[in-house]
Amino acid sequence: MIKGIIFDLDDTLLWDQKSVKVAFENTCKLVEKKYGIQPEAFEEAVRNAARELYASYDTYEFTQLIGINPFEGLWGNFLEEHADFPKMRANSSSYRKNAWTLGLKAFGIDDPEFGHVLAETFPEERKGNPYVYEETFQVLDALKGKYQLLLLTNGSPDLQHTKLSITPEIKEYFDQILISGDFGKGKPDPTIFEHALSLMNLSKDEALMVGDNLMTDILGSNRIGMKNVWINRHHKERNEVIPTYEITHLEELFGIIDSLNL
Repeated sequence: MIKGIIFDLDDTLLWDQKSVKVAFENTCKLVEKKYGIQPEAFEEAVRNAARELYASYDTYEFTQLIGINPFEGLWGNFLEEHADFPKMRANSSSYRKNAWTLGLKAFGIDDPEFGHVLAETFPEERKGNPYVYEETFQVLDALKGKYQLLLLTNGSPDLQHTKLSITPEIKEYFDQILISGDFGKGKPDPTIFEHALSLMNLSKDEALMVGDNLMTDILGSNRIGMKNVWINRHHKERNEVIPTYEITHLEELFGIIDSLNL
């Protein structure tokens, strides 16, 4: 009998990839206007620079453990006072500016001042363009009150709460919100899934994990023997991680839950 449902946040309920993409597009248009560089090519250069810079910091291992990607580093403030977050906060301003400035240098342009402008623009564009999948609220409306709902998300608590604050309706549906940066380890570590179950006071057989990422949501829940649902909206190819169920639209959850509760 399923009594609780654990949802991932990014690209499961929130369309984070689209928000990031739109923020890049809008910021890169400034570069096109000033220097005539094609926005798509410049975005790729900045993404590459950000990945390389991000991996060079001594906080990289921590970000991998918690599950914070380079592009969240381009707009996160990391206001937390525990673990390596103060180091990340200290690096964040130079990281942002350097990523955009290196993007310009990839096209032979040395303009740190404009790099700073771009670095300040991107966070505002990201915060100004929150996207939620069209079925998210309909599905949560149908589940609220019938099942315990827990939100399990990797990342910086400050950043994840920022995402929830710019789409404030989502957090109201959840009885519990568990963020990897608060817990100390992220998905797919089995201990965060076990902790989620303990917060719900449920066994692994009474809960269902729903997420878009095979290597975090599905792998982690597999490790503790919890049933899971892979939301594969964009028809990605499956790797060696096998979900219990695979869907392309969140409304397909209802049939799965009904079949498990027969």
